Amino acid sequence: MLFFIGRLARLLRLRLRGWRLPLTVAVGVFLTSWLAMALVEPRGSEIVAPGNYWWYFVVTAATVGYGDLFPVSAGGRAVGLYVIVGGIVTLTLLFTQLAEALQSVRGRRLRGGVTLDLDDHVVLLGYLPGRTERIVAELTAEGRQQVALCAWDEVAENPMPHQDAVHFVRGDLADADVLHRAGIGRARTAVVDARDDNEALAVAVAVDHANPRVHLVVAVRDLRRRENLRYVNPDVQVVQWHMPFLLTEEANDPGITEIYNELMTEGGSGNTYSVRVPAGWPPVAFGEVQSRFGREFGATVLAVRSDDELVVSPPWDRPVPPGATLYYVARRRIDADRLTAGR
Repeated sequence: MLFFIGRLARLLRLRLRGWRLPLTVAVGVFLTSWLAMALVEPRGSEIVAPGNYWWYFVVTAATVGYGDLFPVSAGGRAVGLYVIVGGIVTLTLLFTQLAEALQSVRGRRLRGGVTLDLDDHVVLLGYLPGRTERIVAELTAEGRQQVALCAWDEVAENPMPHQDAVHFVRGDLADADVLHRAGIGRARTAVVDARDDNEALAVAVAVDHANPRVHLVVAVRDLRRRENLRYVNPDVQVVQWHMPFLLTEEANDPGITEIYNELMTEGGSGNTYSVRVPAGWPPVAFGEVQSRFGREFGATVLAVRSDDELVVSPPWDRPVPPGATLYYVARRRIDADRLTAGR
């Protein structure tokens, strides 16, 4: 059957590719079987009526066979076998074409050629083997973050195909089409982790143009580039490239980079200090220490070290014995003798 259809197609110079081939087979079998059925069935047979034959053809070709319409002659039964074979061939071609179409879509998705359907996600622009995997692992650690990973053309396929939370886009990172396919207009955060600072600046300009409202985080080797990036967007958060954990923390918790910068800047609104609890200090719970530091000194205790054990953000019922070291944030240092004052 396919041989004759192929010869006929070449004779008529038709290109039967893709979905055209199963459609041509189905139409050809329908018309020829209807004509043959009309010739071999008795005159007045209901099966060849225009309102009935299409139904008979569908249920027979699909090998369902409800039995409400059936041929009564030997020739009609032979035509019925022809319809069954034609239906099987048509369904085989349809399923083959469907499998090829699905495989093509999967291939395009792996190669980063599809437009992503994401909202409130993180767009990660740049791929560096090993480093990017660690960044993605931290971004998706809590299981609530979808990541659109954008890489250059030399990255042939999705480097993390088995991670459901990672979606891949490939191309020029500063190209509007690439950013559109990554869903930058609907993204919550864009993280630029480029190969060098000049490229980072170019990508940041493209991202800001595509979506000025997105939370933009850029990693740079030279922090002096911060001022250039502020020309692009005054709200951009610039992170030292050698501290990738800050990228993920800023992406997950916007504004935290400013806090780190403030804490690490000399003369800022708050600095980190430590003080050893004096010997006259009565044993108290950490909650009372935190309350007193906040009430009397305007300070926040971050951690406690006692018995060679450091505990960051300890529970409020944890005892703070004499000789323990308190690490805190305050505008100025607190002398140890001030801790025992009034006790």
